[in-house]
Amino acid sequence: MPEIKIAATLFPATLQPTHTTGAPTEFTPQTTPTERTNILAQIRYWVNQIEGLRENGAVDALAESHYEILVLEPARTDWSYYAKYFNTNGMIVRLKSKVNEALGHPPLVIAYIDIGEVEDWRWYWSWSKGWDCLSPRPADWPVYIITCDPDGWTGNYSVAHWDPAWKDIIIYGKHTGDSAERDYRSVIGEVIKDGFDGVYLDWVEAFEDTEVIRVAQAKSLNPADEMIAFIREMRAYARLVDPDFFIIQQNAYSLIDGHPELLDVIDAISQEAIWYDGVATDDWNDPLGYDRVNDSSYSQKIMSYLDLYLSVGLPVFDCEYALINAEIGYSNALGQGYRPYVTRRSLRQLTTTLSPGY
Repeated sequence: MPEIKIAATLFPATLQPTHTTGAPTEFTPQTTPTERTNILAQIRYWVNQIEGLRENGAVDALAESHYEILVLEPARTDWSYYAKYFNTNGMIVRLKSKVNEALGHPPLVIAYIDIGEVEDWRWYWSWSKGWDCLSPRPADWPVYIITCDPDGWTGNYSVAHWDPAWKDIIIYGKHTGDSAERDYRSVIGEVIKDGFDGVYLDWVEAFEDTEVIRVAQAKSLNPADEMIAFIREMRAYARLVDPDFFIIQQNAYSLIDGHPELLDVIDAISQEAIWYDGVATDDWNDPLGYDRVNDSSYSQKIMSYLDLYLSVGLPVFDCEYALINAEIGYSNALGQGYRPYVTRRSLRQLTTTLSPGY
């Protein structure tokens, strides 16, 4: 998602963010690569597909591919239609049924989850739908829902990620109760039960959303600190069940600024659209969904932050949205030491533009 600018006036002096624009602050690495990050460091080819898994041939295409990490939507948690009956565990068993020759073991299958926003088609949604974020919040909605997604994704609403009720939905499942049809307890719980190797965290950048900042300020909270604490809790909970569970952060590259402790709670970072972006769309063929060239100063800023992750051996994955410029996208990323995947913004099928050597 595009970067959200932060107005410094939104923070009192004690909660001033460590940056707004420009280069990252002075940084001293406080961690070294682990065996887990070394596993991720072997990865050359990965796929990011969070749509279309129920379409004919979609799982077959993934199973027959040579990708070493598959970042996928855990489809059966979508309760807007018959995806709730999708056999996610069966898909994962199928995808892990053969050894990836480059890795020497089956591919890693990682679940895409949104931790900074509620999505009104998920299993946990039990409230009335539809809010323009101009009128008062619907009376039956929980107080931790703050406002509409700033990038235009309908049905997505940013949340107070520090709220215990939201953490319960994502991690603990103590009070989510039985659904009408299935015993779903928490997002992380479902991911583990279905057999995923880890999670790919979307909307970590909630910590720099202006409305989230406003709500955090009213409670004298620092949203960056709270986001890291949130991820730390996810990691601790998941590794009680699976000691090899991976945590991959998507976007929010500047969260590391002034927070080297972030490196203790993630295994890698993945960044979208360093050079090429597209509008928010579910349509694979929408020509606006790729090849929008970013300003070079924006690209340079992102890379200056990603250098901090690379400096301590954390893998950096890159998802570029390009078709005509796909070759440039791959070349740019590989030149920086990133693991690139170049596709279209809808992310609903395997890319038609392959990485060199794939």
